[in-house]
Amino acid sequence: MRTIATRVRQRAESTPDLIALREKDLGLWQQVSWAGYWDTATLVGHALLALGIEPGDRVAIHSENRREWLYTDVGAVAVRAVTVGLYPTNPTAEVAYLLRHSGSRVLIAEDQEQVDKALAVADELPELEHIVYLEPRGIRHRYDDPRLLAWPDFLALGHEHRTENPTAVAERMDQTQPDDVATLVYTSGTTGPPKGVMLTVANVDYAIRELVEQGGFTAPPPSSKDSVLSYLPLCHVAERVFSCWFGAGAGVCVHFAESIETVATNLHEVQPSILFGVPRIWEKIAAGIQIRISSAGLLKRSVGTFWLEQADWIGTVKAANGGKHTPASKAVHAIGYLICYRALLDRVGLRKVRYAASGAAPIAPEVLRFFMGLGLPMHEVYGMTENSAVATANRPGRVKLGTVGERHEGVELRIDEISGEILTRHDGTFAGYWHDPEATARMLDPDGWLHTGDVGEWVDGTHLRITDRMKDLIITAGGKNIAPSEIENALKASPYLKEAVVIGDGRKYLTALIGIEPDTVGHWAQQERLPYSTYRDLSSKPEVLKLVQGVVDEVNERFATVEQVKTFRLLPKLLEHEDGELTATQKVKRGAVTSAYGELVESMYRGGAR
Repeated sequence: MRTIATRVRQRAESTPDLIALREKDLGLWQQVSWAGYWDTATLVGHALLALGIEPGDRVAIHSENRREWLYTDVGAVAVRAVTVGLYPTNPTAEVAYLLRHSGSRVLIAEDQEQVDKALAVADELPELEHIVYLEPRGIRHRYDDPRLLAWPDFLALGHEHRTENPTAVAERMDQTQPDDVATLVYTSGTTGPPKGVMLTVANVDYAIRELVEQGGFTAPPPSSKDSVLSYLPLCHVAERVFSCWFGAGAGVCVHFAESIETVATNLHEVQPSILFGVPRIWEKIAAGIQIRISSAGLLKRSVGTFWLEQADWIGTVKAANGGKHTPASKAVHAIGYLICYRALLDRVGLRKVRYAASGAAPIAPEVLRFFMGLGLPMHEVYGMTENSAVATANRPGRVKLGTVGERHEGVELRIDEISGEILTRHDGTFAGYWHDPEATARMLDPDGWLHTGDVGEWVDGTHLRITDRMKDLIITAGGKNIAPSEIENALKASPYLKEAVVIGDGRKYLTALIGIEPDTVGHWAQQERLPYSTYRDLSSKPEVLKLVQGVVDEVNERFATVEQVKTFRLLPKLLEHEDGELTATQKVKRGAVTSAYGELVESMYRGGAR
């Protein structure tokens, strides 16, 4: 049975000297070959065997993206263990829940911060036997807990076990079954406690064949000539696809960003050929480009502004032509590339991108069109953890903005005639939720159809358009059904807005809680000679309220009267995962936000809309 472990082993045997992984250490990019990758992953597998890990046991990883994440993922699968990823931003209470619910026996923790979280709730985790830490600073000589084990000592266990039992990992690999659970991927928990999605070895193999080897995303399929930047949390299924499954399946070289804060710098250094981002990332890059041009000197600003206007036209033409150039747009872009676009894309690290994708949440078509105009091949894709990220994708040359594309080959997809819910069925459908048969039965019907919870419709009979999540649909007091995400995405397409939460269920009209983008609004305030001290201070300025009102008025013009935002309030702070307002993947927890800011919400309905 093919697994990510057998695939990595095969690459180590066929192309041992090719570079598989690159990570910065003391400011320099360090390289790991496929032979080195497999050797360390094998050591991890032997170390887990030395600790008594049996098939089906859970091994948790609580770390930023780095080499050890993939070593552990591959090594655990090699010995038929189950990988459990934790988000680096998970607070202590969530760490306790995830480790307890999964029953993890081993935890790979990055540093003192993550070790402290585990130790703080260790009494609640009777099944947790070992905590392997990667960074020794603040741990080695400070803690005296028998469960703690340094990464070098962990690998030393692997060396010793391999010397005594050289074929043990290979023998365990040979016993792998298609229905072995390879990983537990916990959902983001927007409506309750996170649920552990069981993805089997067969599920992962199907996803690699469909998305990687058969070019379900890219055309041509990814290869060892391609490179990616790994920066989104690896415990999310989308980043697992692009960082782990793309690497194992196609030999793509994975570069690990130093942190989410250094993505801009690392993009410029790496210049990846394949890039995946959630909408928030693309929105932030677009806003950064606009800031860069507006803050340039007079000549560069004039040139940049002119060519951004041309890019808007180019993007519109390409959007109307499936993502392809017409002779006219191609000629204009060629000139713009020499004068402006090449340097601009190089500066932000996108010059060599041959395939760019957005997924995990809806994105405004305006954002995709912006990048298409600059020359970036943008594609919105759709999938979810429960179907191994395999559902639909916009294919090169057949892009329809506002849709998530066509179904992949081998995917059955239909829309329920009554509810409008999207249902999928294929070999990547998950095995169920860990220890939650009731939730599994609600999600997966007896005929094998996965109920995605998304509402959609067909465009031209070929492309799928998602209108919203079923649970997020708003029914106004007048009985009108409204999909808030389309309005929210239109608002967030503005470089000045970071968050938008449309409210109106059971109400007479729609309102919105809006969060400003501090970088772009701050830059605007400086240009306007508007002093401010904090985010709260900036968001309370009458001038900023007027700026946001202009954005809201412009967006309202695109919607019917009943779908227009009648009034809004600016959030006094940035939404945070630690405060329970965002999921670890930066999705807004709508209920938590409207509850936390209940007074602001009610103030918008006193005395009617202004």
